[in-house]
Amino acid sequence: MAVRRDDGIHIEVSASSSGGDPSKDARTFVADASSAVGDVNVVSHAHADHTFRRTPETVVCSAATAALVEARTGATVPEFREGTDEVTLLPSGHVVGSRAALVEPGACRASDGSEAEDSGDYRRYLYTGDFSVRDRLYLDGFEPVDADVLVMETTYGVPDYRFPPETELQGRIRDWLTDNADAPLFLFGYSLGRAQKLQRLARQATNRPLVVHDAIRTVNDAVESATDLSFPAESLADREDGALAGDEIVVLPTHLARTDWVEDLVDDHDGLKAGFSGWAVDESFRYRGGYDATFPLTDHCDFDELVETVEAVDPDTVYTHHGFDEAFADHLATHLGYDARPLLGDQTRLDDF
Repeated sequence: MAVRRDDGIHIEVSASSSGGDPSKDARTFVADASSAVGDVNVVSHAHADHTFRRTPETVVCSAATAALVEARTGATVPEFREGTDEVTLLPSGHVVGSRAALVEPGACRASDGSEAEDSGDYRRYLYTGDFSVRDRLYLDGFEPVDADVLVMETTYGVPDYRFPPETELQGRIRDWLTDNADAPLFLFGYSLGRAQKLQRLARQATNRPLVVHDAIRTVNDAVESATDLSFPAESLADREDGALAGDEIVVLPTHLARTDWVEDLVDDHDGLKAGFSGWAVDESFRYRGGYDATFPLTDHCDFDELVETVEAVDPDTVYTHHGFDEAFADHLATHLGYDARPLLGDQTRLDDF
């Protein structure tokens, strides 16, 4: 068995450990790669850094993820499956359509189609992708399952990143929206994920006109086509020269917060800017985006929720990646006694540690 991080996460399983003919080549499960292709290819969700630039003939993903990938990138997902004998997809609570993957090589079928026998080296691998255990508006949080090997993202994997309870946080956001009824408000979040939650919170707090960037409108349309969710909002592109009456709530992608045209639009209408991210725990986040207010609204787990997830899965081995991967692995190993280590980008095998 080997797990490595290269282009995506690769789980390599020998034929004998998956119940097959040990003389045959190992099988490789590849998750969230841009180009690398394995025997089984998983796409956990439709954020650009988790999707294929060159799509394999078949991928394992949710129907909503397939629709969102096509809407956001223009790439065609020629065929997708929402699971196989070896891979079970589990809602990961990150964004619409996001899934964790439980990989069970011992569940592979033998050549005659019958269940392969357990070789004695049977292991369950849980790949979380990006995930959140919180129930948030229209999303249910991730529910951990037992696994022998856990491969997890650790974006906020240090104790500095502890977020307030979700109901409290949402209440603070709604209060800010209603308290600033006399100015146009510009809200910044990722086009897929936070932008839809901001629209939902704005609609809960006020009946003011809701306007979104065209990239967000495209995502809204794709979400609506793949689910029973609805995000009615006018596209800013439909406004002549981006004209505003002055009473709107405008939702924009985070990366546009400091662009000249957005700054001019905010200044022309004496508007207020608010940024939404787990990084808002740091005061520097406010200054980087030029925000008037910030809130730690996130689609990821905080530090304590990451720890609780590991304890719920109770794996023999934990591999961390993204964010504070080294610090979180060290915490698990030093303070909680887990066999934990980060997946380094240039690593070829876990045995290299």
